[in-house]
Amino acid sequence: MAQKVLLTGNEAIARGVFEAGVRFASAYPGTPSTEILENIAQYKEIIAEWAPNEKVALESAFGAAIAGARSFASMKQVGLNVAADPFFTIAYTGANAGLVIVTADEPGQHSSQNEQDNRNYARSAKVPMLEPSDSAECKDMIKYAFVLSEQYECPVLIRLTTRVCHSKTLVQLEDRREVPIVPYVKNSRRYIDVPANAKIRRLEVEKHLDAFKVFSDETELNFIDDNKSDIGVITSGMCYFYSKEVFADNADYLKLGFTYPLPKGKIKDFCSKHKKVYVIEENDEYIEDAVKMLGFSNICYGKYTPAGQRFLPFNGELTADVIRQSVSGETHILPQYDKTKVVGRPPSLCAGCPHRGLFYQLAKCKNVVVSGDIGCYTLAFAPPYNAMDFNSCMGASISSGHGAQKILDLDADNPKRIVSVLGDSTFFHSGINSLINVVYNKGNNITVILDNRITGMTGHQQNPGTGYTVQNEPTDIVDIEALVKAVGIKNIKVIDPNNLTAVKDALDWALNIKEASVIITRYPCVLKKFSQLDKTQFPDAFKQKCAVDKDKCIGCKACIKCGCPAISVTDKKASINTEMCVGCTVCKQICPVKAIN
Repeated sequence: MAQKVLLTGNEAIARGVFEAGVRFASAYPGTPSTEILENIAQYKEIIAEWAPNEKVALESAFGAAIAGARSFASMKQVGLNVAADPFFTIAYTGANAGLVIVTADEPGQHSSQNEQDNRNYARSAKVPMLEPSDSAECKDMIKYAFVLSEQYECPVLIRLTTRVCHSKTLVQLEDRREVPIVPYVKNSRRYIDVPANAKIRRLEVEKHLDAFKVFSDETELNFIDDNKSDIGVITSGMCYFYSKEVFADNADYLKLGFTYPLPKGKIKDFCSKHKKVYVIEENDEYIEDAVKMLGFSNICYGKYTPAGQRFLPFNGELTADVIRQSVSGETHILPQYDKTKVVGRPPSLCAGCPHRGLFYQLAKCKNVVVSGDIGCYTLAFAPPYNAMDFNSCMGASISSGHGAQKILDLDADNPKRIVSVLGDSTFFHSGINSLINVVYNKGNNITVILDNRITGMTGHQQNPGTGYTVQNEPTDIVDIEALVKAVGIKNIKVIDPNNLTAVKDALDWALNIKEASVIITRYPCVLKKFSQLDKTQFPDAFKQKCAVDKDKCIGCKACIKCGCPAISVTDKKASINTEMCVGCTVCKQICPVKAIN
């Protein structure tokens, strides 16, 4: 198939997975990696699955590879934290067929709670790692990674970053290579990782690592672009293109595509031929540390100068503008404007969001501390709700809330209750274990599960509660209410979150119970494409609009407190943008003079 098409890095990864003959792929959605599995799902030759979390995704791919099929797993950077347990052990065992894992890091934290550098995972787990710089390399490196995985009997990690994932370059499409499934042969000495076996496999890991050290210096994935300059640039990933935009042909480049183990011989040789070497890399000083350890601290300019002063920013994306300013002090002159006339527009829950009613009422509760989680609803920390006190990672709202409640209960003179809030997909991801912990350890948490019938924040991916797989096949729904009951919760209420009276009554009910309780708010995301099941369960959803009777409106602005972006106040009168309104009626219920109909 001799055809070139414009693809994002994520689309190119999916194409590479297809062309490599992969039979099984699993992932959990998370920006910037989400579109990888969504694009893999279009290829019917591949069994594609959304897993409840990243650990399950990797373990499923590992099992498929043990069974003899090329297999693949992808996740965002914090997802590899969840999958780290199997990741480190799979590095010892390897698999029966190729196994490749993609981690998509996010310099700049556009939609992540931290800015970790997962190159450190490759080094720590002793797993070989590749870093593509554009979409063409994404496709080609995926295919090459499977060859390496099978040749050395180990998993291979591919590290992407946000701009590689979402930027588009031309990609040469090729035909799929059908790779036969390797017959499974029982091999407990390799795949049963008890200490006696693991000690033997640990030696195999070192043998592979020694081989990869030689490979790294020899592979064409690490190459030099020689412009006969005294200045050298060592870089990887998207930073290669950022650097070329700044230095052009005025520098030589050592472009690293195979970055663990690093090609120390090639780095040493490159540095020895230059008077000054810039190390351009996002996040940690991963390459920079290697350059300095090889004895070139006196000419190395990376996150720090040779004198130890800050040079490149320690965080954020190293775009051409950022690099240029650090290297030469030059900045682009931006258009000037009157900043006093710019209205701040922080992100907010969508008009008609089913979480709005819950947080409006929760904000009014006294002596309540809200333990939050990762999802659209995290926005409830901001005005007008101010209804979230802390959060950390997926599923932690219940477990951290449990710990907080145990301590708050020690102060009998100042009673406070914890309300843990998380979404349906987050509950399936890692909230279930936390809820079991509450039951087992006799906690009295109030847990609110926001079931909006889809994985909302990452772009409407299916999950165990939606009734469909990633390949749009109908499947059994995991009933959250039944699941909560099964783990031992006795006090459960299911409510419509748009009904403010029902929300208030449910919160009052839970606050007056000394045992653990769960409130499930059940209403579909306003942006969701309704399935036939949704149409049956919510026949009247989003079929009306609200409007303000200006004669009745007294300009009290009570409706504004619900935080709906469809509502505004002009000339002391409220108005509703009918293009945005979907008739959730939360504002109607708030209005003290019944001016909204």
